[in-house]
Amino acid sequence: MYYDALKTFITVVEQKNFTKAAEKLRISQPSVSVHIKNLEAEFQTQLFIRSPKVLKITPSGEILLERAKQMVQIYENTKNDIYEQQNTIKGTLKIAASFTIGEYVLPPLLADLCKEYPNLNFSVTIGNTNEVVKLTQQFQVDIGLIEGNTDEKDVIVQPFMEDELIIIAPPNHPLKNKNDIVTEDLQSETWISRESGSGTREYLEHFIRSNGLKINDLMTISSNQGVKETVINGLGISILSFFTVKRELEQGALIEIKPKDELFKRKFSYVMSPISGEKKLNTVFLEALKKGN
Repeated sequence: MYYDALKTFITVVEQKNFTKAAEKLRISQPSVSVHIKNLEAEFQTQLFIRSPKVLKITPSGEILLERAKQMVQIYENTKNDIYEQQNTIKGTLKIAASFTIGEYVLPPLLADLCKEYPNLNFSVTIGNTNEVVKLTQQFQVDIGLIEGNTDEKDVIVQPFMEDELIIIAPPNHPLKNKNDIVTEDLQSETWISRESGSGTREYLEHFIRSNGLKINDLMTISSNQGVKETVINGLGISILSFFTVKRELEQGALIEIKPKDELFKRKFSYVMSPISGEKKLNTVFLEALKKGN
């Protein structure tokens, strides 16, 4: 069984160093070298080009790398499935979520699951849509939750709920008391936007482009809270999920600008690797996800 050798190989590639790989795996450096030599003997090829200053993966190593990740994941899935089949719902589910979902939609769902399955743990990573998809592709998480779109072909993408976005502005914005606002009223505004790779940024760019809006300036901030605070302080307007601004609207710190005949809707989706299989933890989480929405 080459599980340990494959896992060592993946770690060496990630760390770019035998010593660092040994430290991360908590094994000796000679053990790391033995694992790599065994793999090179098995596949009858050199996996690394070694020099005093650099460790470079060979083309053969590149081929093995992606397959190794899949084999290790399949082994771990199988081990977990057998364990879960024989035991109660327990273990750690690794989730990556884009900011809006991770900060506002996911917490109450996890709270309910923890009450129902006290032996179930969660490891949550929050990033933008592109980062979440990448983590899923690399098998670093079991499930990804995104608010944007992805054209990647090697993941399963399924919508699980609808999201409403709204245009927000500071309370003293000139459009506050205007009736029958139209999209044209938003010409030459300064927009506060999330970073490239964010699903919210993608939606904002589509809205501006499809309506032919001219912008005075575009300020980029890589968090929902940062965007809100910047709008509250009067530096521009933005578009965010209703989930993220509900409290500020209720408190009067922000106002909504609502052009008539405009509907700002999008889908939240989950993404998974096709080889993730029917892991019991995944199934429990997805059933709760669909039930809650």
